[in-house]
Amino acid sequence: MLSRTIAEQALAAALKTGGDFAEIFYEDTRSSSLTLNAGAIETALTGRSAGAGVRVYKGLSSVYVFTNDVSLSGLVRAAQKAADAIGSADRTVDVRLTGAIPRNIHAIAQLPMDVPGARRARVVKAADAAARAVSAEVSQVTARLYDWETDVVIANSEGLFIPDRRVYTRLALTAVASAGGESQTGSCNPGAMMGFELFDGRVDPEEVGRRAAKQAVTMLHAEPCPAGVMCAVIDKGFGGVIFHEACGHSLEATSVGLDSSVFCGKLGQKIAADCVNAVDDGTIPNAWGSLNLDDEGTPAQRNVLIENGVLKGYLVDRLGSRRMGMAMTGSARRQDYTFAPTSRMTNTFICAGEDDGDEMIATMGDGLYAAKMGGGSVNPVTGEFNFTV
Repeated sequence: MLSRTIAEQALAAALKTGGDFAEIFYEDTRSSSLTLNAGAIETALTGRSAGAGVRVYKGLSSVYVFTNDVSLSGLVRAAQKAADAIGSADRTVDVRLTGAIPRNIHAIAQLPMDVPGARRARVVKAADAAARAVSAEVSQVTARLYDWETDVVIANSEGLFIPDRRVYTRLALTAVASAGGESQTGSCNPGAMMGFELFDGRVDPEEVGRRAAKQAVTMLHAEPCPAGVMCAVIDKGFGGVIFHEACGHSLEATSVGLDSSVFCGKLGQKIAADCVNAVDDGTIPNAWGSLNLDDEGTPAQRNVLIENGVLKGYLVDRLGSRRMGMAMTGSARRQDYTFAPTSRMTNTFICAGEDDGDEMIATMGDGLYAAKMGGGSVNPVTGEFNFTV
């Protein structure tokens, strides 16, 4: 783990040439995956990745340098490279870090890396067997169990020094149904910010297998969906992808701060129907997108984005905060320590309304009922989005 003494010296080196803010993000990730294919365990892998990134700001200029040498000399060397790129002054800076007490709002009962391989294998085998039992038309099943445990330490020149642990577990199953020379695929991929207790009631591996297989078989015999403009009713749960694509990314400071979003300058304006209330909430216990604190050390929070159809806020990281003059919202995320952070969603959803679902169906006429969404994409500049159903 990163020590406070090393962090202080590296941050001082990063500020030596005139930067006005410096930050270190240390990360140590242990991961494992188990894959079952064609009824047999195909791969069982473990890995470890560790390193740190040093970021320096000078106004709106930002430099990011990363290294997997987290010794004092390695981090100072990375900090000096960042400092050399940000300015040319020569000054002495004294950095003193105050340890913050980490909070854990996402309890972990059983670390996945402590679970024996035989128990892991039972999970993927149960999912595989359930999928194959759905229909003789299920021709192929791939089940993958993967998890990771990440310890991070975030330190910055404002005095922050705070550790955090993130644990995630997911079961991903893909089933292929085939008949008459045609094949269709179904999938089910539940996961959470949890340990192996994910399978002690929250996720049933057999149900995961059945859902994926039924989807594949249904698609195999489905008639082509008619094209055209029509009414649509989108189910709850993963139907939230429509908000994720239609609005979520366009409300991130990554786009808004660069004036590259259709929602720029629209705070306080009506952008949706009165019944629409939309939230980004990183504090939901053990949800996949949840956090204790974001990748800049800002505590996770519940951000109201749209209230009664009115735009109330954006998702803001530190650089976005500087550009936009707005408070940070606990929305900074990195792919890993080799990447500088950017603004991203946590758990984003439309709040429950008061309309009756059966009435929606009864009054829509001919239309599309979307039970579950797939992936999608958006162009934040134009607001055009798409996703699969």
